[in-house]
Amino acid sequence: MTDGPPTGPSRTTDGPPRTTISAWRPPVPGIAEVFHAHFTEHAYPSHTHDTWALMILNDGAVDFACDRHRHGVTGSDTVVLLPPGVSHDGRTVTASGFRKRVLYLDASVLPAGLTGRAVDGPVFGDAVLRHRIHLLHRSLGHPGDAFEAESRLSFIRERLRFHLAALRPPRTPGREANRLAAALRDLLDAQLATGLSLQEAATVLHAHPTHLIRCFKQTYGLPPHTYLTGKRIERARGLLLDGRRPAEVAGTVGFHDQSHLHRHFTRHVGTTPARYAAMRWHPSC
Repeated sequence: MTDGPPTGPSRTTDGPPRTTISAWRPPVPGIAEVFHAHFTEHAYPSHTHDTWALMILNDGAVDFACDRHRHGVTGSDTVVLLPPGVSHDGRTVTASGFRKRVLYLDASVLPAGLTGRAVDGPVFGDAVLRHRIHLLHRSLGHPGDAFEAESRLSFIRERLRFHLAALRPPRTPGREANRLAAALRDLLDAQLATGLSLQEAATVLHAHPTHLIRCFKQTYGLPPHTYLTGKRIERARGLLLDGRRPAEVAGTVGFHDQSHLHRHFTRHVGTTPARYAAMRWHPSC
């Protein structure tokens, strides 16, 4: 198996030339999704995930911000770990773009309590860790190798914890800003499908709307409406990989209609919901 995304009938090409994406759910506890992509022009808007995003590059370079701090990534020995609940974006920096492999890891692999330590230092120069992740991706390309993949993930988890232990927690905003931001995030999460207006949130939380927005952005690095869109996209990804139709998914996660989902999904993920749904497969070499 090569370093590139798995090949097969569900591999897609769309958007700019040489843009390819593969995504699937492996039968491995702790891994919510595997995502392989080659982007030449794509730029991710700022968003968050409920999971940890563990990324390695096959080639090329990428520039991204994590909690408003920019980072550049090149080289074959580099590993990126983006924590859950923290805003980040990403963009190509060269004409040839970049090829990446990402594992979305849940709290059984790394608890959310370690998030603070990963904010200021999401990039590790660790050839050993990078090679272990490469071998895990290779085993994930074979449906019968789930036990091997579990074993490899356990060693990756051990080394990630080693790196996180060496990082210090970041400085946090004021207590009141944190409280209001967290309360607003809870409201948005609870009403993902139905949504709520800013005025409704302000009434519930007894705060001025603009003050709510400032507190949220100060705490999480992005405005509330951007956070809500990103959460809906993340939920849509999971439902599409579960086999749900895009038209059904749009209403389930709170978009007005399928075209509304299509517009935001393509901007975030780099492919359409329908094409993403067609990637639901077990890769083979």
